[in-house]
Amino acid sequence: MASKDKPLPPLHYLQPRIRISRLIALAGYLGLMLGMLAYNLLVADMHGANPVIIIGVQLFPLLIFLPGMLTAHVRTHAWLCFAINLYFIQGVLICFQPGRLYYGLFMSGFSVLYFLAALYFVRWSFQAQRVQLGETTR
Repeated sequence: MASKDKPLPPLHYLQPRIRISRLIALAGYLGLMLGMLAYNLLVADMHGANPVIIIGVQLFPLLIFLPGMLTAHVRTHAWLCFAINLYFIQGVLICFQPGRLYYGLFMSGFSVLYFLAALYFVRWSFQAQRVQLGETTR
């Protein structure tokens, strides 16, 4: 049995939610990047490794998405949702290392913050696009 089509929310409902969810996603993205940078520069014991290489390897996957993030490209947010899961996994693994619990929680927390905010940003943005094209049901 097919379900009844639901009406799409109006634009005045979607636009503030799009703006707020994008700002939260951007805060999660930049917070994760800046936190990893600060931790590796100020706290981490590199055991003689070059910090530029370590930071570059950790931040390069996030930096690939930077232009799309700054221009609020919806598909960039969607693709970064996949990539951010790697940082969540790394954060969970770091939580189990002695003395690094808070850094692991930080990484996991900012990854989840970005993921959830970007998920809603993508959903509401695509709904708003459909409303602007004249669709009335989903």
